[in-house]
Amino acid sequence: MTKKSSAAAFLANMNQEEEPVNATPPVVREKKVQGRGKAPVGTRDGLKHIGGYFAPDMVEKVAILRARLNLDNSELIMLAINELYNKQKAKKAFNDL
Repeated sequence: MTKKSSAAAFLANMNQEEEPVNATPPVVREKKVQGRGKAPVGTRDGLKHIGGYFAPDMVEKVAILRARLNLDNSELIMLAINELYNKQKAKKAFNDL
């Protein structure tokens, strides 16, 4: 499709009448709260994404830990951060830093 015909198709679609809104409403899942400080299922409201790029050997370690501990990525990261944070907090309390 050329740029000219693509623009013509766009303009033709813009001139079409909108369909009446008689369609059935989408199914909305009920939000269930899970444990471990997670947000309700189906929402990310109030959450911040933290990600990273890892070498294949680290990805394998993550997959093994997820399977052994029956956790998803967010739960696994949260567990690791909490453990590291508590370890650093204890070191600071005993002036071991």
